[in-house]
Amino acid sequence: MSVEKQGRHRYFKFANDEVAQVIESMASLISIDNNYKKIKTPKLNDFTYARTCYDHLAGSLGVKITTALLAHKIITISDKNYIVTQYGEEWFNEVGVNINTIQQKKRSFAHQCLDWSERKHHIAGALGASLLEAMIKKDWLRKKPNSREIIITSFGRIELKNRLNLEV
Repeated sequence: MSVEKQGRHRYFKFANDEVAQVIESMASLISIDNNYKKIKTPKLNDFTYARTCYDHLAGSLGVKITTALLAHKIITISDKNYIVTQYGEEWFNEVGVNINTIQQKKRSFAHQCLDWSERKHHIAGALGASLLEAMIKKDWLRKKPNSREIIITSFGRIELKNRLNLEV
């Protein structure tokens, strides 16, 4: 079993599928009565779809973009960090993110951040913040006033489709 720390939360992962099967088998022996409360995943709404997490993009949209960046080999994973590929440097430059400049910042460059609503990782650190900033500057996304909620524009939908083959 492994533990992933994310802020004040701890997420536990089984070592392999066999351990998960044993736990599921044991769980099936437990009788469930009316007092049993199942853990519920959050309902999909505008806030869980797209929001900020500190200074980077989170929610379903943040996870989808990160997944697409990985699928297109724009970034790769090394341990808990994201590495920008050579092709990725060109891609980020085209969308207005200068990798060399943000690598000079005195903060984490690009690391995994576990999304509480999706239970999957999105991209955080200086790269995640710069990407969100560039998408807002180019009017792909807009911040909703007095909220962490993010609105995707029709232009943003077109750009994400063209650049990442992403349907949002």
